[in-house]
Amino acid sequence: MTLFKLSNVPTSTRIIVAMFLGLIIGSFSVPLYSTVNHLANAFVMLLQMTALPYIALSLMVGIGGLSASKAKSALKVTLILVILLIALMLCFILMAPLSFPNWQTAEFYSANTVKVSQEFNIIELFIPSNPFNAFANALIPAVVFFSVFIGVGLMPIKNKRQTLAVLSNLRQSVSNISHLVMRLAPIGVFCIGWRAAATLDASQLDGLMIYVASALVLTALLAFVVFPALLATVTPFGYRAILKASREAMITAFATGSFFVVIPIIVEKTKQLISSQYPDTDNVDKVSDVIVPISYSLPVGGKLLSLLFVLFAAWFSGAYISFEDYVKLVVMGIPQLFGTSTLAMQNLLEIFNVSHSMFDFFLVAENLVVGRLSALLSVTFACCLPILVATSMAKSFTLKKKALLKYLLIIPALSVISFISLKHAFSSISYQYEGYTKFIERDFLMESVNTTLLDKAQTINQNMQPNVSVLNRIKERGYLRVGYFRDDLPYSFHNDKGKLVGFDIEIMHQLALDLNVDIEFVKIFHNQAKTLLTSGYLDITTGVPVIPDNMTKYTLTMPYSSQSLAIIVKDKRRAEFTKWDNILQRDDLILGIPESFYYEKAIARTFTHGKAWEISTPRLFFKPEYSHIDAMLFGAAASSAWTMLNPSYTVVVPKPELSPLFMAFPINKNDHSFELFMRNWITMKQQSKTIDKLFDYWIRGDKSITP
Repeated sequence: MTLFKLSNVPTSTRIIVAMFLGLIIGSFSVPLYSTVNHLANAFVMLLQMTALPYIALSLMVGIGGLSASKAKSALKVTLILVILLIALMLCFILMAPLSFPNWQTAEFYSANTVKVSQEFNIIELFIPSNPFNAFANALIPAVVFFSVFIGVGLMPIKNKRQTLAVLSNLRQSVSNISHLVMRLAPIGVFCIGWRAAATLDASQLDGLMIYVASALVLTALLAFVVFPALLATVTPFGYRAILKASREAMITAFATGSFFVVIPIIVEKTKQLISSQYPDTDNVDKVSDVIVPISYSLPVGGKLLSLLFVLFAAWFSGAYISFEDYVKLVVMGIPQLFGTSTLAMQNLLEIFNVSHSMFDFFLVAENLVVGRLSALLSVTFACCLPILVATSMAKSFTLKKKALLKYLLIIPALSVISFISLKHAFSSISYQYEGYTKFIERDFLMESVNTTLLDKAQTINQNMQPNVSVLNRIKERGYLRVGYFRDDLPYSFHNDKGKLVGFDIEIMHQLALDLNVDIEFVKIFHNQAKTLLTSGYLDITTGVPVIPDNMTKYTLTMPYSSQSLAIIVKDKRRAEFTKWDNILQRDDLILGIPESFYYEKAIARTFTHGKAWEISTPRLFFKPEYSHIDAMLFGAAASSAWTMLNPSYTVVVPKPELSPLFMAFPINKNDHSFELFMRNWITMKQQSKTIDKLFDYWIRGDKSITP
């Protein structure tokens, strides 16, 4: 009887066990998180250390060792196979929305609605004006492009054997380092699992279970059924041999969430498999060296799952998806994926005019689950492609009739069962829109003072002190008197317990704390503010936009925040309001503008034919009697809050994005000492990050903020 030895356990098995142990322990143990986090980062960095040099050296050696005729033949075959494999993946991805349930959906609340997408420049992405900069900043497409050209430059050189030998030895040394690092994989993956469990917040997946489940089913079908079955049907390789060659890289990629770091492993494993089947075929052993690194920069494998998120985001936002939209997504979306999925997503969301607020949840899904599924699927694709190319070069394509019949039955059946099961599971979920609840349940983040609320201003003469300085008046009274405007979400509103809260309200509490007084809030209309401030009844009001109309009415403090201009519109009409030129050219549109944002002269110059209507409160826009107003022009932060309460509407920031409007507090025109005090006080709170924290909490809706 032989004793059990850990060394006899396959590396892939040890990695799986380590990952699950890390997840289990991390869910219960927190004290050592900092150490574990550093170890996890160290392991990932060790993997990354070898990946980029290996890509460059593999391409130089692989392409440089080919003859021009062989390279031309291999390129033609590779392009055809890549297109076919992409088409196969797209069939499954574009069918996935069929399983989405018929929910009444709405966008999540986020200030990232106003985020401007980065310009996609495919030339700068691929052509490195400075190759050393590309290496230093890990610009993978540029590194691949440079390495391919070095390889092409080596091809016609006659006395290149010594150069290739040096480069090949360097590549082998990098590969050896990669193997040494992989010995640490169980420890590294254990730490990664621990970290993931310790930081996992189940509430982050709220509303994204549809996308995650769809991505999981798609990945399982493509990685473990469709691609291996395809190869097992048309090549001499068996289903088990294909999975065996890719399993170690798949597990590591899933654990680390990175396809990039396992490229050396994929190259070595596929080379071994190809060499075992085609030992005498010329140059076939170099296929993996070239194909696998190049595939990293191509819009293939797990990168295509990004298209699924765009379809999910469009569905979740209530956008109608037509056949033309599918065509547009494929034609315009795939080229975007030559870069990173994160960079591409901001542009991809624009294809369906989906608000950038969904970008936050793409990042959450990527970091928690889907990024790992994407890496796993990319490994499968990168393993299958060189095997197919090598089989073509060896002229060994053969159709196995038994396997063909078997998989023609299994794959469609599994696919139909999977999508029907998803549809049934999603439909059985008791879905309820929770955006209103999440918005209205919030309370103060920081310390507050004793508060008195008045539903309207009192007109008693003793309350009027126009000639007394504000600071003296506050001290004598013992409380700060603040006017707040009705329907001023998210700056001032009553939460589910009836308490007056909001961004501006909490700032006023911080002001009262520093003045060591209590606070009295008085509900007012905008047309009352000037009179009540001038009379000395009010000390200050909540914020208004810094526009000339407001500047002539009040003395305004220095700005404490800003709002980008946005448009609130019904979900189904979002496409009509994506560009200012289109909006301004249409005579049939009527825009409502709340009075605090109504800059009369600018409106008269910009909106002709009576297309802009001033409305006293945003609430009117959502009432049936105001249905003749097509959209409402408002601040983006306030717009996001109103769509939380009215989820059938969405926020659109038309292009080009206009300059943001600053927000400031109105005060008495003649009290310069209070103006100076407020200027210094706001500066102090900005420098201490107090206002930033309150902005993140009330405007961005980030509940993880601590005082």
